[in-house]
Amino acid sequence: MKLEALTSNTDDIIGRRPDMDGQQEILGIVSDSRKVKEGYLFVAVKGEAADGHDYIQQALRQGAAAVVIEDPAYCREGVPWLLAGSSRKVLGELLQAFLDEPSLKMRVIGVTGTNGKTTVTNMIAHILEANGKKVGLMGTIHNRIGQKVLPGSLTTPDCPELAGLFSEMAKSGMEYVVMEVSSHALAQNRVAGVEFDLGVFTNLTQDHLDFHGTMEEYLAQKSRLFSSLDPMGKKSDKKMAILNRDDPVCDELSDLCRVPFITYGLDPRSMVRAEDIRLSSQGIQYELTYLRKSFPVRMQLHGQFNVYNSLAAITVALVEGIPAETIQQALENMKPVPGRFQRVEVDAPFSVFVDYSHTPDSLKNCIITAREFCMGRIITVFGAGGHRDRTKRPLMGGIAARLSDICIITSDNPRDERPEDIIDDIMQGVRDDKVKAAVFREPDRHQAIGMAIGMALPEDVILICGKGHEDYQIIGAEKHHFDDREEAEAFIRSKLSKVQIKE
Repeated sequence: MKLEALTSNTDDIIGRRPDMDGQQEILGIVSDSRKVKEGYLFVAVKGEAADGHDYIQQALRQGAAAVVIEDPAYCREGVPWLLAGSSRKVLGELLQAFLDEPSLKMRVIGVTGTNGKTTVTNMIAHILEANGKKVGLMGTIHNRIGQKVLPGSLTTPDCPELAGLFSEMAKSGMEYVVMEVSSHALAQNRVAGVEFDLGVFTNLTQDHLDFHGTMEEYLAQKSRLFSSLDPMGKKSDKKMAILNRDDPVCDELSDLCRVPFITYGLDPRSMVRAEDIRLSSQGIQYELTYLRKSFPVRMQLHGQFNVYNSLAAITVALVEGIPAETIQQALENMKPVPGRFQRVEVDAPFSVFVDYSHTPDSLKNCIITAREFCMGRIITVFGAGGHRDRTKRPLMGGIAARLSDICIITSDNPRDERPEDIIDDIMQGVRDDKVKAAVFREPDRHQAIGMAIGMALPEDVILICGKGHEDYQIIGAEKHHFDDREEAEAFIRSKLSKVQIKE
């Protein structure tokens, strides 16, 4: 593809070397100078650990036909440069164009919000597939093209990986792409060049303030998914925003939309609404009401938060014209998403659930959900990640200590922060008169899980929170295998075998 034709796909190129004619043939686009080959376009991106501008000469020595820069200081003699307002944005847009704009060949559904993204995307994909559609899925747990599972490292992949996934999905005949869109991805322009058809908002609660700084900035980045929905885009398909009516920022998001929006929730003003909700140890039941129509919904999943998750997914399905009967059957048959209030399947007189809850709101929802059916005590095991939003640590400590009967504070992914320092931050929230739990400190997560299972009595519920589906723990700079589900199962079997020996 000629450079001139390629760069016509972005309006963020704000200058270029005067003597460049744009007729260079571009054979590839990379932001990693080590991957540059003859005829490639090198995009210099400023990252957290390195600045791509420092590697421009290396890229040129390896045969780069031109370089995209965002720092005018590098517009130097002898460098075939193009100046960008944002290198990351240009990178995404050029990659999508270079790969023949694959997002235009499929309906793209983006889901953003603090909590629920993984469950909602999986629910949407499950319903679409039950209706015979071919679906690509991108998210926290993995990426999937039809039934082909691919590993993923980020909730929303970076630009090169994302463009490659879209291209592979289009070539594989996918009709839909359902993807989690994180606030980090929006802030870093990782989804630049992707034309979304539907934007779904789950909720906004405190998280990632280490990155965004304030809740206002966090919301501003989430909002970009909805303000970017373009009624005059390259696709002729209908565009729509799907918003949680019960979240306080709903009106603010709807004001940003240039496309129609539809709301869901429990609020009587919601266009798609859940009524007569019944929560039990067997799951969820409610009546779904929309456009003067209704049908019953039954699921094996637990908790009011999954009422909201299912409402979001159902609203997408209704917008896409999927019959009510298909939606009902798909949700009734759906199993829990790995690490999302997932029961450890060992026959024991007590129950153990593993959950990804790592924000104050999600931890609260997790414990409240367990309280709905727990006949004994709730024992909560949780920690907080190192070098992540410190302000949420005491909030989580207070929630766990007020809502649980026993609380064991431990490590999550401490990285190179001292686990004891993280626990100290969490403990700041448990020093008030409303705390009712017995609180223990155990920095070793393995030992903490063993402690919880060791003290469990019949009808108790143990919640192991924070890591969910993750099968690793990051200590220092090293990533060790660690799976909460495996750890819990091993301790349960050990405890049960000792009981049998005594009997």
